[in-house]
Amino acid sequence: MLTTEPLPTAFLLTVCGALLALSVLFSRASGRFGIPVALLFLGVGMAAGSDGPGGIDFDNYGFAFRLGTVALVLILFDGGLNTPLSAIHSALKPASVLATVGVILTAALMGAAAHYLFDFSWTQALLLGAIVSSTDAAAVFSVLRGSGLHLKRRVGTTLELESGLNDPMAVILTTGLTHTLASGKPPGWELATEALVQMVVGTGMGLAIGYGARHLLKRLRLRVAGLYPVMTLALAFLAFGLPTLLHGSGFLAVYIVGILLGNETIRYRTGLLRVHDALAWLSQVLMFLVLGLLVYPRNLVEVAGVGLGMGLILAFVARPIAVLLCLAPFRFPLGEIVYTGWVGLRGAVPIILATFPVLSNTAGSRDIFNIVFFIVVVNGLIPGATVPWVTRKLGLAARVPEPPQAVLEIASTQLLKGELSSFYIDKASAVTGERLADLPFPPGSAAMLLVRGQELLAPKGDTVFQPGDHVYVFGHAEDLPLLRLLFGQQEDE
Repeated sequence: MLTTEPLPTAFLLTVCGALLALSVLFSRASGRFGIPVALLFLGVGMAAGSDGPGGIDFDNYGFAFRLGTVALVLILFDGGLNTPLSAIHSALKPASVLATVGVILTAALMGAAAHYLFDFSWTQALLLGAIVSSTDAAAVFSVLRGSGLHLKRRVGTTLELESGLNDPMAVILTTGLTHTLASGKPPGWELATEALVQMVVGTGMGLAIGYGARHLLKRLRLRVAGLYPVMTLALAFLAFGLPTLLHGSGFLAVYIVGILLGNETIRYRTGLLRVHDALAWLSQVLMFLVLGLLVYPRNLVEVAGVGLGMGLILAFVARPIAVLLCLAPFRFPLGEIVYTGWVGLRGAVPIILATFPVLSNTAGSRDIFNIVFFIVVVNGLIPGATVPWVTRKLGLAARVPEPPQAVLEIASTQLLKGELSSFYIDKASAVTGERLADLPFPPGSAAMLLVRGQELLAPKGDTVFQPGDHVYVFGHAEDLPLLRLLFGQQEDE
């Protein structure tokens, strides 16, 4: 083996580098054509597979499952880090109902369609429904970001929270029904009991690890800044692993830990957010590339009819009905209900869940995997390509200023007293047309940087604030109310 190295390793790295680069370059087409970027990564993986020009023969479902699990842990942890608690309070109840009752309703409706329209056995039909029952906000927001749209806060937060909370229920249903299909025993109360246990243990362990991680990171002093992301990565893995070993939902726990850490003042916070954002994107690209490699396009042709039919039923019937029944008690406007039902896109989770029955060698598992893959692609193309248009049509796009051309941040391994805030100046701002010297700044506060188009300006006494400016202001916590009164809402809120 030593005589052949490093050539095999060099070849492997060359292939991986080429696939990653192609995926990133092709992702530029996401905003142009309204296609979720995840589907482009899948397409690159399929093209690199044995049926495509790449010719890579890959059939390792176990490796794909493990890689997908690690990737989902990192993606959910990053999602939690970027979820503000203030937004959770207004959307937690409807999102929780969608993540539990909505998943069950979607699975039941899809199962009924598979049984009555396509002659699946009840167990196989419900298993197929359970696998495609959870949503993927990453697919939704990649389309929105690519098109420059921002959702109104309640709708956006509800969709994001739902996607972070609904994976556990989909996993529980899938594993339970896979066991049923393998053993031949009908599901009973054990499935409901398991779901309750996983939710309770996952929530409890998530809160315990999250508050413990807060305490640790506030007091941990490391000389090397690069070790802080290593510690948070370790905490993310522990947050998934420990609850799972105790028969709880690791996915729910890691999301809760991410939320608790993201809403706490911890050392090197800015750097940690950057690192985990990059890890989440790398995880997403690698996960979809590997899942694309698993699929043989020639096998998709055989299930095209079933996959297309089930994909359309999911988009036009199952998901909208489930959302309507779940959100109606919360008095959501009809437009928001329609939108939430339409943009519940499917992503990596259903494809990863479809490897469960394959790894268990259950009857028809390969066909189920191919059908699920087809449903994900159809669901991404039909609702996915229309998300920007539907957002504008229903008036759910929030007016958000263009991001500044430069970002000023403070990264420190110490817990400093004071913080840096950014504000956007619009026509209605109290400081518009005013000189900096004339503003009643709190003692100890100062304007540090002004971003005006492509220009970086050092604010001075005679600087006049204009609409479209982005200003970075340093101040202490007790100064924030007055700064917000002067400049308006912070850009990161």
